[in-house]
Amino acid sequence: MSGEEVQISFPELIRKKRDGEQLSEEEVHFFVRAVKERTIQDCQIGAMLMAIWQRGMVPKETLALTREMMWSGELLHWPEEWRGVVVDKHSTGGVGDKVSLPLAPALAACGCKIPMISGRGLAHTGGTLDKLESVPGFNIHQAPEQIKRILDDIGCCIIGQSETLVPADKVLYAIRDATSTVDSIPLITGSVISKKGAESLSALVLDVKYGKSALYKDINSARKLAESLVTVGNKIGICTGAVLSRMDNPIGQCIGNSVEVMEAIECLKGRGPSDLKELVMVLGGYLLWMCGKSDTLDSGKERIGKTLDNGEALVKFQAMLEAQGVQPDTAHLLCSGDQDYFRVLRRAQHQVELEAESEGTVLAINGMPLAEVLNALGAGRTQAGAQINHSIGAELLVSVGRHVNKGDPWIRIHYETPALTQNQKVFLQGALVIGSSSEVDDSPLVSEFILPK
Repeated sequence: MSGEEVQISFPELIRKKRDGEQLSEEEVHFFVRAVKERTIQDCQIGAMLMAIWQRGMVPKETLALTREMMWSGELLHWPEEWRGVVVDKHSTGGVGDKVSLPLAPALAACGCKIPMISGRGLAHTGGTLDKLESVPGFNIHQAPEQIKRILDDIGCCIIGQSETLVPADKVLYAIRDATSTVDSIPLITGSVISKKGAESLSALVLDVKYGKSALYKDINSARKLAESLVTVGNKIGICTGAVLSRMDNPIGQCIGNSVEVMEAIECLKGRGPSDLKELVMVLGGYLLWMCGKSDTLDSGKERIGKTLDNGEALVKFQAMLEAQGVQPDTAHLLCSGDQDYFRVLRRAQHQVELEAESEGTVLAINGMPLAEVLNALGAGRTQAGAQINHSIGAELLVSVGRHVNKGDPWIRIHYETPALTQNQKVFLQGALVIGSSSEVDDSPLVSEFILPK
């Protein structure tokens, strides 16, 4: 520790940020190193996080925080011949968001390398790792050398964050959750971009969601976050762009873990819901354009769509499953023409369908009530590390714009223990919004693009 660092005290740093002053690069370095080495008390970390949440950070501070978090652990390194094609995507989370599952293999089929480091679900948002772990044998833990082998052979892998990758973020994330400081733009930016920086990416696309079922309810708040992420991502050397997408209704027709894997595989077979395919094509096409593999966004979208329709992405997905521990027979069964996915994935013991209580056109299916009930039934977790039941989920039997009659089934709930209660059924019925066909909102899912800076 240098003589200058000895002069810094944690209470003084906290006071400085609490009073709205800017932290220097040296002070940010001192704080992040103390977090990593656990030489600072959790209560002091919490106080600093709350000060940042209340007072914010100027771009220079956010950039310093991101870099120090990124450098707190090991960085992944790739062969020189992969320069320009190592890409990834990050979503701020939503209901039914299984985009990563078809997107990674579709990009691999286009010649990209995707070392996708994903997370687990917490509260109402589902986690990509939880979905994939509903496939028997799938292993999210891969050593750096094994990651390189999988990328070399197949082009994509979806893994969890290792102990040595951005260790400071693991500490800060847990305390952010406990101190209600999750929704801070500088802290979100530092957490997301530090992990992507440690992946040594060439290009990154961010899907920043807004709406009733998103972290940010309005587009202006989402835009501020997206601009911070894009600015810092580009400043640390990653070609970074973002889209703003609406998150009111669930993406696709399935919400849960096993059922979302089924729907993702349907997308990879050239079928599945149109909104899921459109989002995969937009995000994938944007990445292909950013890394120079397509001349325009539209040609990139077309190329991604082609890999979904002709089976190239499905072949990559099956190979990824096998490379990450799934038995070949199991992977083949999931990716064959057979649609009986419950031959591989566990089916919940009970299913119940709810019926529409009035006639009219479906105007919306609010994702938040669905996610909250499924979370309570065991599909999600309220504490990090808690066990979940992969078989719990929901299938939407109607979609926005469709006419329904009173008594038509509109949702199928898969449940075990605890059982679905009458109060939960009433709560779920409130998610289905029925009205006149003239009131249907047919605006596109993606509202805005934010270009690399």
